[in-house]
Amino acid sequence: MIITTGFDPTPENEARALRFAEHTGAMYVSRGRCSLNKLMKRYEGREILVVLQETVRLLVSGAEPLEFHPSMGFVRAKRILKGEPDPLIEAAGMEPGDSVLDCTAGLGSDSLLFAVYGGAGSEITALESSLPIYSLLCAGMDSYVSGLAEVDHALRRIRVMHSDHLSYLRAQPDNSVDVVYFDPMFRSPLTDSAAISPLRRFANPEALAEGSVAEALRVARKRVVLKEKAQSGEFARLGFTEQKRGSAKTSYGVIEL
Repeated sequence: MIITTGFDPTPENEARALRFAEHTGAMYVSRGRCSLNKLMKRYEGREILVVLQETVRLLVSGAEPLEFHPSMGFVRAKRILKGEPDPLIEAAGMEPGDSVLDCTAGLGSDSLLFAVYGGAGSEITALESSLPIYSLLCAGMDSYVSGLAEVDHALRRIRVMHSDHLSYLRAQPDNSVDVVYFDPMFRSPLTDSAAISPLRRFANPEALAEGSVAEALRVARKRVVLKEKAQSGEFARLGFTEQKRGSAKTSYGVIEL
């Protein structure tokens, strides 16, 4: 993977890009006056993370650019701050100050909801097995400015880890986190999801394994939660009780401990 900047970066922005390259093990390439098209041709088949002043973009030949943004997570976070209920928080049975392990971070929208609701006393760990998405997530959460201080502080509090969830879970002590959460790529995609479609090109496509759920049940103190397409057979296959939400296209499955 390549990490670069926009044209004429500030010294601070160039330093950020260098820091992320060192942190992720990616190669830093000085942008100079080289266009992104030329960079993609020069490094054919390799992902390019562009660290800009106010955003971060992930590019690869033949795919739509992926930009860090909490998307609907920001809208839902604002509702949580107003005291309104959120279906994920309710499914998780989360309380302020709880610890949550998000095993499939993606762009971090769900981790953001946990961090906003959990408050400063909560511990939110977000795992991402895809190096390009992990890099985008690290850089985005480090610098994204939403316009709401509570949301920005919540983003900075999330601990982002580059790991597959099974390896990470196996290394954790029994009953060491309140909630374990899974949101894998759906077995049957929602084709109208504009936020997820670009992500799918970079994400881990594997189905959630029974062994991962078993480890999650060992590690969790309160609940293990799965997000899937409504009425998906994954809930029954993995032992979750689906919490249906009217006409919603997605559901949360819960195993309560």
